[in-house]
Amino acid sequence: MATLGLSDTDKAAVEAFRRDVVEPSRTSLVIVDFWAEWCGPCKQLTPVIEKVCADYAAKGVKLVKVNVDDNGFIASQFRVQSIPTVYAVFQGQPVADLSQARTEGQLKQYLDQLLAQLPIESDEKAQLQEIAPLIAMGEELLAGGEDERAVSVFGQIAEMAPDNVEVASGLARALVALGQLDEAEAVLAALPQDVKHVAIDQARAAIALARDVRPVADLSGVAAKVAADPDDHDARFELAGGLMANGDRDAAADALLEIVRRDRAWNDGAARAQLLKIFDAVGLEDPWVSAQRRKLSQILFS
Repeated sequence: MATLGLSDTDKAAVEAFRRDVVEPSRTSLVIVDFWAEWCGPCKQLTPVIEKVCADYAAKGVKLVKVNVDDNGFIASQFRVQSIPTVYAVFQGQPVADLSQARTEGQLKQYLDQLLAQLPIESDEKAQLQEIAPLIAMGEELLAGGEDERAVSVFGQIAEMAPDNVEVASGLARALVALGQLDEAEAVLAALPQDVKHVAIDQARAAIALARDVRPVADLSGVAAKVAADPDDHDARFELAGGLMANGDRDAAADALLEIVRRDRAWNDGAARAQLLKIFDAVGLEDPWVSAQRRKLSQILFS
């Protein structure tokens, strides 16, 4: 904004705008709220926009309020014709008009879309970059059966990022692997109540599956029943549960797939339903799940 020919008041307003909006917007998403004391809708919007921007501060969002009565020149540069008018500014340029967002949900939806598209720098993003290799390490330990070490790693990361859903999921699933189901549920219960994420769904599925099955020291008896009568689906289902509880998911999946192959409608489709529970617990993006899904599809559609 050029200041040539402006009054001292307008020059001061321009300099303040550069300091408070333009410069921070080089790396952050600055939400500029044009308002006035006499504006009723502005007063209704204020608590909503202030709360959301405070919630998103760690994501690189900053709120700047501009009183149009005191900053007429700034308002005119943005062609503000009515208030409240709300713009998102990045790298000195308006990137979105948020004026139609009047509820917390609407505003968060706009911000989520912008943050996904723009290279915003934030404390949260920096922390995610820092802990990403540690999360990968924890997942590798968990996949390798080193459950106690996985709990230790995820526990340490949780101290750094207590609200990170991937960390909470990893810690909960590692606790499940150790048979500490109540502790795993406590980890998830400590997260914000409205949190929704596929990683949390996976952890909840792992807990639910673990409560369905229990480790079995000796499966030879039930295995003998299946060998004696391959159509004893109750025995094969029990065998699958014991195998899964003992950590042999390949054999458990094979047992359930065999039930589906022999009688897909057995017990109201219990074998297929149990397979889907296992898939959810392991993670739908896992290559193992993809391979088992292909086997299930071949049986169902052959």
